[in-house]
Amino acid sequence: MKVEIREKKLKDNKVSLYLDIYNDGERTYQFLKLYLFKSPKNKEERSANSETMRKANAMLVKVENDLINNNDIAQGFKKSNILFLDYFKNVTEQKKKSAGNYGAWDSTYKILLKYYNGKKVKISDLKDNDLVLIKRYILNGYKTKSDVNLSQNAALAYFNKVKACLNQAFDERLINDKIGARAKAIKGEETRRQYLFEEEIELIEKTKCDSQILKNAFLFSIYTGLRWSDINNLTWDQIKFTANSGYSLHFNQQKTKGVEYLPIPNKALTFVGELQNNSERVFKGLKYSAWHNLKIREWMMNAGITRKITFHSARHTYATLLLTKKIDIYVVSNMLGHKNIKTTQVYAKVVDQRKIEAIKIFDEL
Repeated sequence: MKVEIREKKLKDNKVSLYLDIYNDGERTYQFLKLYLFKSPKNKEERSANSETMRKANAMLVKVENDLINNNDIAQGFKKSNILFLDYFKNVTEQKKKSAGNYGAWDSTYKILLKYYNGKKVKISDLKDNDLVLIKRYILNGYKTKSDVNLSQNAALAYFNKVKACLNQAFDERLINDKIGARAKAIKGEETRRQYLFEEEIELIEKTKCDSQILKNAFLFSIYTGLRWSDINNLTWDQIKFTANSGYSLHFNQQKTKGVEYLPIPNKALTFVGELQNNSERVFKGLKYSAWHNLKIREWMMNAGITRKITFHSARHTYATLLLTKKIDIYVVSNMLGHKNIKTTQVYAKVVDQRKIEAIKIFDEL
């Protein structure tokens, strides 16, 4: 690549400036609409020539930078012979650090494998209509092991992974069109969030769980509101203490990547054992698996709780308890690390439902 300023003589003692551009084997010219005095006669004309050349050089630098960027992009596009499923699998493998998130990516990959059924498609060949067809398959074509369609919210989560994958491919310059961002998302359905009542928390604390570390992590989540991924990655040096504020957590949320400062009650620390002063994981040995989900279910059943309680129900319990105790919703939103108050308002609806259920006791008198 080479860019130079050239001159073209005009009839009226002026010189027109243009750029001689040689790039990727091709030569083009760009006239700048800037003019020099061919033979400057005084200080003003010499000063005008200096200013004109300054502008011309600035334009030359801009063109050079644009060409460099375009060449980089072009080199990126040459890599886009990568197959879509190969790229998706690679992105999925990058999510292994977040166990819960990895599961959703892996499930999406398996759905795409069934959809393409051995067909090889380059990621650069994907068009808007391809995403429409993939979305339609996720919603209506794919069947679970029980031979039923996915729930609306499951379909939403899986299709969002497809969109996110293509957005990443665009950012990495493997495709030149951000079709992932343009694809219309699947609309989610509002679901009933399962949580525990205060008396049920007392029950499960007294009830044995086959995995003590799982029990401790679940109860720690109830008293701190932390997600599975944040608890799984929590290290001892993220637990801080000051005489004025007491104990708090200083950590990066795995989901939002936001830096969080979260005051925690002393009760939460009863589930971590003796505090350490190192960078090792607090809940060492904690894993995400179907076995652990089963153990939570059995633990709840032994405590007499028949509702479907998952690990994330601990975070729901934390949020619901705070709102039930009339803590301001904006404070609760901040404590949960929500970026949008609308996310927290879902819990407010849960509290309203509890009021409706509470008033029914008068019908039973």
